[in-house]
Amino acid sequence: MRTDVTFTSAGITLAGHLYTPDTAADGPLAAVVVAHPGGGVKEQTAGAYAQRLADAGFVALTYDAAYQGESGGTPRGTEDPAQRVEDIKNAVSYLTTRPEIDSDRIGALGICASGGYVIPAAVTDHRIRAVATASAVDLGLYFRVGPDGTQDPAVLQALLDAAAAARTTEAAGEPLPTMSVLPTEEEARAGGRYSYEAWEYYSTDRGRHPRQADEFTFSSVDKIVNFDAFHLIGLLAPRPLLMIAGSEAATAWMSEEAVKKANEPKRLHWIEGASHVDLYDRYVPQVTTELLPFFTQNLAAQTAHATV
Repeated sequence: MRTDVTFTSAGITLAGHLYTPDTAADGPLAAVVVAHPGGGVKEQTAGAYAQRLADAGFVALTYDAAYQGESGGTPRGTEDPAQRVEDIKNAVSYLTTRPEIDSDRIGALGICASGGYVIPAAVTDHRIRAVATASAVDLGLYFRVGPDGTQDPAVLQALLDAAAAARTTEAAGEPLPTMSVLPTEEEARAGGRYSYEAWEYYSTDRGRHPRQADEFTFSSVDKIVNFDAFHLIGLLAPRPLLMIAGSEAATAWMSEEAVKKANEPKRLHWIEGASHVDLYDRYVPQVTTELLPFFTQNLAAQTAHATV
């Protein structure tokens, strides 16, 4: 069952979907916050994972990030990593108010950019007892060096020039400039597999949703570039970490580097043959096969030892 819910994050009203099992439970249930990719909305891949978690007996909460989708906040299209981390923590806070949920049994799943956001959220919020990611991306690193780490440094400098100009424009009271999140079809086809699959998911019937964020404000850029998702990941332990990545994903190296920095218990699981975007929809069953035992074990009513 899916219910529309709202909660606040730093004074901004967020719109969410609460997924609950269809069968009645004997007592309070474990819950998982499911955070969507950058530019995505709750109805896309986050909803697909939340539904499978609910089918397995968990409560799952998805929501639109502040400034995006059905959630509040202006300027629209802002992508602010600090706010995104707060959104996750406030999603946890909301879950603790629900009578059907055991507030000592809450985990978090982050997909793509939210795979980066859930790490700092959990590091400093001990209410999050277990963390999983799918196709994790440190969005700051992505902007600094590109999805595969080979971006021309001039690209970053041009983005920062545009971000600085945007702040001047905003100070003058003029409309805030925006940047396209997605390439055109021609650019996507020329940009390789990662670029094309992102375009295909977000720009065709494969995954497009009318409320997704097709543009970010240029004032988001310097906020993103300053962000470092994994620098404190070692502090997550002894709470468990499971990172799942496609073996063919251009961004897989980010999960590898994150796991190297993390302390036990930790595990990196490969989905063979899958790309980054494949984990949004085409490989959801394979990813869920890993997620369900991970959360079942680590959010159990009497968890003696964390495991991955």
